[in-house]
Amino acid sequence: MDNRAGEMQVFLRVVESGSFSEAARHLRMTPSTVSKLIARIEARLGVRLLERSTRRLSLTGEGRIYYDRSQSLIRELDAVERDLTQGAASITGTVRVSASVGLGMVAIEPLLPAFWQEFPHIALDLSISDEVVDLYLDRTDVAFRVGPLANSGLTAVKLGSAPRKIVAASAYLHRRGTPQTAADLADHACLGFNFRRVAPVWPLHDGNRVVDSHVSGPLSANNGETLRRMALAGMGLARMGEFHIRDDLASGALVEVLADAIAGDREDVHAVFLGGDHMPRRVRAFLDFMVPKLRTFLAVAD
Repeated sequence: MDNRAGEMQVFLRVVESGSFSEAARHLRMTPSTVSKLIARIEARLGVRLLERSTRRLSLTGEGRIYYDRSQSLIRELDAVERDLTQGAASITGTVRVSASVGLGMVAIEPLLPAFWQEFPHIALDLSISDEVVDLYLDRTDVAFRVGPLANSGLTAVKLGSAPRKIVAASAYLHRRGTPQTAADLADHACLGFNFRRVAPVWPLHDGNRVVDSHVSGPLSANNGETLRRMALAGMGLARMGEFHIRDDLASGALVEVLADAIAGDREDVHAVFLGGDHMPRRVRAFLDFMVPKLRTFLAVAD
């Protein structure tokens, strides 16, 4: 019978206790049995894991790798058993989350009551901002990002893509007229973002070509919710992710314009986090809960 997990536990005990005899005492085995088990592992792997002397044991380079990997595997096995025996209610701790304003308000916040019903002992430290945070510097576990990702060592899971739409309140369109072409935007108040990474242009179809329409207006803001509210107040046109204004479009509070011209304008949405073998259980539980639900939410627009 394959008992490599048991052999790993013996190896870990030998390394941590510093001797075969001390490991044998803790494991209630004989020193010769412990020695034979270590020799069996080395023979199977074809490498020496421990340097033996009369005074102490020391790890070889291969032994250090085997030790580190064995620790990870045994911890994972322990976590699996805890999950099965104690359930989700046993997972505790705080998950630090960053999300864009629109996605955070309309997609993530509504899911939180159900999340806490399943994981009552996980606390969330939720920051909602359209600024891009540095996960390392801000000690953030998970960030939900809308738009292109910068190259980094982070793990990114795609949740879907969000079409953009140009919208306005009926009162504004009644007052200023409805734009029919990309060129008409020059005569309209266009509400935009003030991020350095965002240029004051809206890429739109003009016949068979895509043109960057330079826009201007009375407001530039650092978050989509402010633009949404000003559009609802009749202050101008806003170009926003569909998910953020889905309910406003359904109720008629906002009206889409230039639908053909903006077709194909989409942004990818990702969950970004520090991956690896040592991801805390609380972070894994949060991702496992959120990712499929957010994918379903975003897929409605397709």
